[in-house]
Order: sequence, then C-alpha cells, then structure tokens
Amino acid sequence: MISNPLPQIGFFLFGILVLCTTQIRAQHETKDSLETRIIELRNTPNFSAKDTTHIDLLNDLAYELRYYKADSLLQLSQLALDYSKSTNYRTGESFALIGIGLYYSDKGSHKKSILYFKNALSVGKLSKSSTTVLSAQNYLASEFAYIGNYAKALIYYLEGIDIANEMDNKKMLSILNENVANLYASQKDYVQALEFYKKVKKINEEIGNEIYSAETMSNIASLYADMGELEYAMYNANAAIAIFEKNKIMEWLAYAYSIKGKAYLKGGKNEWALYWYRQSEMLHEKIQDERGKIELLNGMSQAYLGIGKDSISEMYALDAFAISKGIKDMEGSQQCAKTLYKINKNKEDYTEALKYHEIFQSLSDTLSRNENKKSLTMLKTKMEHEKQKADLIEENNKQLDMQRAYVNVALGILLIFIVVTLLVGRSEKIQKNLNLELQKKTEDLEQNELALHEINRTKDKLFSIIGHDLRGPIAAFQGLLKLFKDGEIEQNEFMGFMPKLSHDIDHISFTLNNLLTWGQTQMNGAVTRPEVVALETVVKDNIDLLSEIAKIKSIRLVNHLEAKTLTWSDSNQIDIVVRNLISNALKFTPENGMVTITAIERKQQWQVSIRDTGVGMTEKTIEKLFLENCTLTTYGTNNEKGTGLGLSLCKEMIEKNDGKIWVESLYRKGSTFHFTLPKAKNKYQRTA
Repeated sequence: MISNPLPQIGFFLFGILVLCTTQIRAQHETKDSLETRIIELRNTPNFSAKDTTHIDLLNDLAYELRYYKADSLLQLSQLALDYSKSTNYRTGESFALIGIGLYYSDKGSHKKSILYFKNALSVGKLSKSSTTVLSAQNYLASEFAYIGNYAKALIYYLEGIDIANEMDNKKMLSILNENVANLYASQKDYVQALEFYKKVKKINEEIGNEIYSAETMSNIASLYADMGELEYAMYNANAAIAIFEKNKIMEWLAYAYSIKGKAYLKGGKNEWALYWYRQSEMLHEKIQDERGKIELLNGMSQAYLGIGKDSISEMYALDAFAISKGIKDMEGSQQCAKTLYKINKNKEDYTEALKYHEIFQSLSDTLSRNENKKSLTMLKTKMEHEKQKADLIEENNKQLDMQRAYVNVALGILLIFIVVTLLVGRSEKIQKNLNLELQKKTEDLEQNELALHEINRTKDKLFSIIGHDLRGPIAAFQGLLKLFKDGEIEQNEFMGFMPKLSHDIDHISFTLNNLLTWGQTQMNGAVTRPEVVALETVVKDNIDLLSEIAKIKSIRLVNHLEAKTLTWSDSNQIDIVVRNLISNALKFTPENGMVTITAIERKQQWQVSIRDTGVGMTEKTIEKLFLENCTLTTYGTNNEKGTGLGLSLCKEMIEKNDGKIWVESLYRKGSTFHFTLPKAKNKYQRTA
C-alpha cells in the first residue's frame, strides 16, 4: 500500500459516516460493521483511499444506506467510482456505477439510471466478474420493467438466469427468477407468477438464508392478496414479518406490514388494515422508498374511505398521486385517480370527479393496451429465447456426436481415418454452401422486415391518434352519460357540462376529418385533381366555419385576400390546409388577439400568409413541426387539444399541389405560416 495523499477526502468520508451513524445502528448490524471496518482500515499504517478493500467497503456501505440516506448512497458511490477509475479497478467501478444508477432509479430518473446500469454491465464484462455482471443485468432489467418495457426486462432477466446457472450462483438465481415472477404478477398472470415463485422457494431452501425466504414470502403474500386468497396471503405475510423483525430489515418490514394491511383491506376489515398500514407508515418515516409509499398511502386512503373519513382519505390519496407523478409511476397514478374519483363523487363535486374519472379512464386505456402488448411480447420473447436455447443445445449435441464418431473412427484403422478425413472436408464444403444459403435467406428476411415495418408504421400512427385523441373525450362523454343515466347528477348539472361536451365533439369531428384524409393519402394514395380555385372563397368559407371559436376567445379574424386570387390546385386539399392553419392560429392565440390572412402575388405563384398574435414557438419546436414521423401534440391557450397530425397533413397537401410551406415565429410574439400555390394561368382556365 502507498501512503494516504488525500487527508481532506478522508475527513469528508468520516463526516458522512458520523452523520449516518445513529440512524444506521438503529436499522441493522451490517451498517455498523461496515462503518467500523472503514474507520479501522483508515487508521492502519500506510492507508490508501484507493485500496481495493476500501473501495469495496464504500460500495457496500452505499448500498446499505439506499433506503435511509439517499444522498450518502450517491456520494459514497461517486467516491468509490473515482477511486476505482484512478486505479483501473473494474469490479469496484462496476459496483459504484450500479450504486449511482440505484440513486437515479429511486428518484424516477429512468434514463439516467439505465445509462449507469448499462455502463456497469459493460465494465463488469471487462472485469470478467460474474457477480458484477449479474447485478448490473438484474438492475437494468428492473429499470426497464419500471418504464413498462417488459420485453427488454424479460430478455435481461433470462440472460442473467443463464449466466447464473452456468456459474451456479444460487443467490442471483433466486433474485432473477423472483423478478421474473414479479413481472408476471404485474401482468395479473398469477398462474405463471406462482410457478416462478415456487422455483424461487426451492432455490432459497438450498441456500438456507431465511431473509431471502422472507423476501419471497412477502411477494407471494402480495400475489395471494391480489388473487383474493386472503388466508394464504396472511400466512406468508406473518411468516415474513417475524423474520424481518428478528433481523431488523426495516425496508422489507415496512413492505410486509403494508402487504398485511392490503390483505385486511381486501377482506373488508378497514380498521385492521389501517392498524398495519400505520405500522408501515411509521417505518417509512425513517426510510426513503417512494415506490413503496405509493401503494401504502393509496391503501390507507381506501381504508379511510371505507370507514367514511373522506377528508383524511383524500389527503392520503393526493399525497400518493403526487409521488406517483413525481417518479412517473403510471400504475400508481391510475389507482390513485380511481380513489380520488370515488372521494369526489361522494362529495358531489362532479367537476373534480369527472376530471379524475378521465385521468383514470385514459391511464386504464393506456395500461390495457400496453399490458396486452406486453403480455404478447413477453410470451413471444420467452418462446424465442427458449427456442434459441433448444436449437443451440441440439446443434451442440449434433456437433458432439459427430466429434465422438470421428474420434472412435480415428482410433480404428488408418483406412477409416482417411475416409473420415475426406468426409470432414466434404462436410466443410457443404457447411460453407449452407452458410451462404443461410446468409441469403437472412438478407431476404431483413428486406421483408423493412417492408413490414413500413406498413406497420402507418397502422401504428393511425391507432395511436385514435387511442390518445379520440378515446379520451368519448370515454369522458360516456362516463358523464352514465352518471346522468344512473341518476347521480341532475339535469341542470348535466346541462352545465354541455359547453365542454360541445367542444369535445367539435374536436372529435375535426380530428376525424384530418384522420380520414391522411389515412386516404397514406393507404390508398389519394389523387390530386387540380382546377381553378378562388382562394378568397376558400378563406371566407373557413372563417365563417371557425367564427364561433374565434368569438368565444374574442379573436378578430381579418381576411385581406382580394377577389380573383386564383390558383391551380385541388380545392378539397387546399380547404383542409386553410382550415388547419386557421384553427391552429386560433388555438395558440390568447383572448382579444387577432388572426390575419393575406396573399402576395409572385411571378408564378400566390404566397398566402396566416399570421397570429399568439404564443409563438421556440426554434426546437419549429424544427420538429413538419417532420414526416413527428406527431407533435400540443395544447392551446385555453387547453384546446390537437392531434399532432394537422401540420404534416398540410405539408403533404401543399407539396402535392406543387407548393411549399414554412413558418416564421417569435416565442411569445406570434407565428406566421406561409404557403405557396401555382397561379391559375389562362391555359389552366380554358382547360377547366
């Protein structure tokens, strides 16, 4: 070892340890032991902060502080990362990157956490340490599961299971299989989840670690509660709680208490549910586990709602809703919105109830679509993975059988050896031809895949717009009609929603018109039929059509187009362009603003400009407006919703009519959309 050249860093580390000491000792002996070992190591002669043992202890302590002092997790991991890089200690570097990734994961910064976990996996592979690779693989898979990419999560879990099997790493086999079980549980595929949990229980029995078994029993208890098997849920929760209390595993104990509360809640015993939820809540005051708090707070909200304490219920539900939005937990937001809908419905605050009903409906639709897609993707991914493994095993067996045959023949007479040699040469030639044929088929498959992607792109875009921009308003309309039909709101209250319903129906009509036109151009190749078009008439008709919207926002619509502004273009397509651009101008112009339409005569073209006094756009937004694959959905000054389709449709229509479209905008000053169209010459007029 070299002497310590950085006493100021040592002092910084000691400060962290002192700040954490009281809280750490109250939680678990492991933290005490790590702190003591670090201090003892620092006091040894010729101590170096870059010693690998010191780095490993820093990483271990950082992980132990994850749920108690998140800032220390980040600081200690960063220290370990700096020391590891300076000494090229790959294993320490990989674990430090995992620690930083965990910090950002708990904060809901999924992109950052994925980046750090991927880096940890790459560094772990360089270190040739199976433990670091498996840890990074597991956390990376978990992060993809948090953001709903279950296909990637399952791939990383299954790859990790293969590595753990090869290395006979029982601990990681238990963790990875349990996380796969959790994936299926989140999909409500309880049968498949239970199969994996049973496998995990067997592995835990082989390991003989009661804490691992207790963690699994907690997850199984949660699964049984969701299934309605409350006796099994209670049995597993109680067994887990006894182990966690004995070993002072506070973060898992808080989770187990919450699961026991959920079991009572499912059984309709709200007072007992609150008792165990409060036990969990007291522990959460000492730990930092935002994901665990969402289910806890929402459970408490439901329990208080069950005993008629709506105001307390609302407080807990709002807290849970805020946390779930903060860390981007879609499922948590959905459940909280459902609870808040019930609370506001009881209060007869139908405006708030409708708002949360719309949020719940929108998230339910999204989760339902995603869950179906994820379930199919997971099944397909697993089947492909198993098929690849089976094919590899079969191929390996074939190769081994062939090699054994060669060896046996080679041990025979020389003549047979010569024959075998000739056969090997022939086999290599056949293999080469087969490889060439396989390569050709692979290239053909890739070409077919590109064609299929192009076909699916149009379909995906169509369904995306239908799902996000039409189903929401329709679902809200259905919900309101159901409330009226069931007698939960009076006729005068129902009539109070008419302005909003009228606006939603207008939005649906406008969206459908754009959608059908775009769909025709994409799928059937709509034909452009140019003729002499009087632009002043098209503009006047659309001003009349949109005047009611302008009147609501007190916006002046000014038409400066003179008579005989004639173009050679498709009247239906230009009508769509003008309507979209004026509608956009109205949407992004605040009340008492003005929208002006002018036309300038060029040598061969008319240049039409639609100028507004609205909010304007940034350069970054302007760059994305007319991209082919971009559907930029924004909200107007009065929260008017757009489809994100109009401008790409306008660009397509203008270009089909030999024109160009562009925009000039100043942020918070307003925007001007320009487009050009060919002038209607005399020969065009005679032809028409």
